[in-house]
Amino acid sequence: MKNGMIFGHGSVDSSKQALVMDLKDAVGDADRLLTNVVAASADEIALARRKLESRLADARTVLVDASRVVSDRAKYAADATDAYVRDNPWKMLGVAAAAGIVIGGILLRRH
Repeated sequence: MKNGMIFGHGSVDSSKQALVMDLKDAVGDADRLLTNVVAASADEIALARRKLESRLADARTVLVDASRVVSDRAKYAADATDAYVRDNPWKMLGVAAAAGIVIGGILLRRH
């Protein structure tokens, strides 16, 4: 799998949009079901219920897919950071020392 395909913003954005649409559809179906429940037959209620369950299942699938993408992105970022630190230990030691000096200076000013 290519990084652009897994980690691109398009895949996360399209997953968000699909999830929002699925949830809006499910809410609309639930609203119609509640509005028409008195006049509806048992078959119509059963059909509406199956349709609502299907929409919720679709939304759940999109949500699981989106969480996988986010998890994969986090793992990729952690792996890339680990590799950079291993390849550049002296640079990272310098960055850590500089951060320590800055934090120390801030703490000394407060007291």
